[in-house]
Amino acid sequence: MAQFGKASSKRGKPSYANVIIGVSLVLFLFGIVGWLFLNLRNTGTYFKENIQVHAWLWPATSKKQIDSVKTYISSLPYTKSVEYVTKEMAASKWNTENDSSWKKILDNNPLPESIDFYVKANYVQEDSLNALATNITTNFPTSVKEFQFPTETVSKIGYFVKWTAVIVLAAALLLTILVIFLIDNTIRLAMYSNRFLVKTMQMVGATRGFIAKPMNVRAIINGLLAAGIAIVLLTVFIIIIESSVPVFKLLHNNQNMFWLGAAMIFIGISITLFSTHRSVIKYLRMKLDDLY
Repeated sequence: MAQFGKASSKRGKPSYANVIIGVSLVLFLFGIVGWLFLNLRNTGTYFKENIQVHAWLWPATSKKQIDSVKTYISSLPYTKSVEYVTKEMAASKWNTENDSSWKKILDNNPLPESIDFYVKANYVQEDSLNALATNITTNFPTSVKEFQFPTETVSKIGYFVKWTAVIVLAAALLLTILVIFLIDNTIRLAMYSNRFLVKTMQMVGATRGFIAKPMNVRAIINGLLAAGIAIVLLTVFIIIIESSVPVFKLLHNNQNMFWLGAAMIFIGISITLFSTHRSVIKYLRMKLDDLY
């Protein structure tokens, strides 16, 4: 019996390094896909919040009326930023983006004054902007002549964001299932090599809790280490990508990255712990002959 126990202990010596490396790689893959999903969502938000809305003013609008309209728009919960554009500012912008030869034909500046503003992403929808237009023109009929926004652009971006989110979310869910399966399989293979060690401890009188506790603690440590390694690898990967493709820096969001890291830690620890505990209980219930 002593020789059996000694041989079993050697044969069942845990190989935590392989488990940590395997789980780290799987979590790293999960992190990359999660990062891509967040960037796609941020892309939609970025484009939406860069759509400019114009409230064109009547020529005779006074400074006091203009300030009232601007203050009202600024107070709306869905307004991101507001700017009053004078005729001179409008002409300067036009000359920068277009041909300035109109000055040779026209004596007066034909461009109207306006209050230009940007709306938060959640409200950049055709229905919401039409409701906003009705609201402003109704409250300021003598100040606001016309309300304008790029209808086609809003519609296309909304369609793009909607279907991209559906596709990427479906891919993320499938990947999450795959990640859970791969981590569970990795842990089960590692515990399979420890099955004789678990059984030997049971045969010498150790209780189920005594056997499972150190392995559960080790599983938590392994999951935490694997998640830490995966987060470091993901951080290096993101730094390299953002350095190579600067546009990704515009989409970077520290809060989203924090929650992605937290998700990786949670998945790494919870699945590792669950798989380890389940394997220990499984081998404790099996007969010695069934372990071969």
